[in-house]
Amino acid sequence: MFSIVIRGLRSTLPRQSLIINTSSHFHLSSVNKAEDVESVQKAKISKAMKAYLERAKEYESCMETARLEYKLGKRHLANMMGADVETFTQEDIDQAVQYLFPSGLYDPAARPTMKPPEEFIPRKKGAEFDETGRPFHPLFYTGRPNFFQLLFDVVENINKLNALEDSTRMKGKSLDSVGKKIDTTGSEWLPKELLEKKIVETISDIEYDNFISAMNRLEAHPLSDRVKDFVFEYRKPLISKLDNDTIPVPQHDEDGRQCVTIYECLRKTARGDVTLKFPGTGKIEVNGQDLRSVGNTQQREQVLFPLLFTKMYGKIDVTANVSGGGPSSQAGAVRWGIAMALRSFVDEDQIARMRVAGLLTRDYRRRERKKPGQAGARRKYTWKKR
Repeated sequence: MFSIVIRGLRSTLPRQSLIINTSSHFHLSSVNKAEDVESVQKAKISKAMKAYLERAKEYESCMETARLEYKLGKRHLANMMGADVETFTQEDIDQAVQYLFPSGLYDPAARPTMKPPEEFIPRKKGAEFDETGRPFHPLFYTGRPNFFQLLFDVVENINKLNALEDSTRMKGKSLDSVGKKIDTTGSEWLPKELLEKKIVETISDIEYDNFISAMNRLEAHPLSDRVKDFVFEYRKPLISKLDNDTIPVPQHDEDGRQCVTIYECLRKTARGDVTLKFPGTGKIEVNGQDLRSVGNTQQREQVLFPLLFTKMYGKIDVTANVSGGGPSSQAGAVRWGIAMALRSFVDEDQIARMRVAGLLTRDYRRRERKKPGQAGARRKYTWKKR
């Protein structure tokens, strides 16, 4: 027991109770100070931080509204088609839209469609800070948190596979019993542009090369099949855009013949459309004139080449309308249109041979511009010593 004086009063208190009272007083004061600091930090949020947080909240609100509208539209389509909403897939949605809203437009991008908002609304980063300005992601100060998190995940997967390989070998078992090497035939790594879109960050060429090297190391692991989902998340199939184009279904004209029309046949500045009719007599018209009176021999051979290659010459009538550009570019546009339309009248093997021959590949070449200080695009002025 000992005595203390509080505000001029003498009191006799146990030492233990004094310690408890003072410690609890200090604890409460520290809590109050932390709250004061937090309130001061919130009060000092800059205008830029406020604007950033508001934009992030607006984007999340927009996405949530789009998701609700998509679910509501999906429910309406399922009810109109007499299907169960719970089992109504995206493929069923596409078929329902095509059935309920038929369109004669050729370009798929111009046809009515209904997709999840994540597929057509550009992705943006959400709020990366709280109201006090503290970042959420542990790798935020690297400058590219999503990219370095991806590299970290790659290394983690490699370490896990190495540990599994070591334990399997120590047990005397074969690696085939726990996994195998992944088969990535027919696919390739995402190009730099698609990878940047996926991680919502901009990376340099060196960083992209580092990503490819890390993924190649993971792919080459003898047990890489165990992380197949992770690997294929960053690969895309080796299928050209033309493979994804739907082969047009032949329609019937007033004579009962099958006909297919290809629009937007492009070559340089030439634009045209090509119509094929089967069966035919081999009649070919370009802008209302017979092919024999159009262009020179080389340009006429360009137009006839797809028909000769598929052995359909003399069996199909061709009507083409083309404008713009010169004779050579117009012949290239008509040739591409004929080749694309012929897919509706030949088998899959013939289509594959046409693709190998380059008939289904659009020619995007353009005339190279003249350079200043030169006589042409590549030609230089003649140098004279004197």
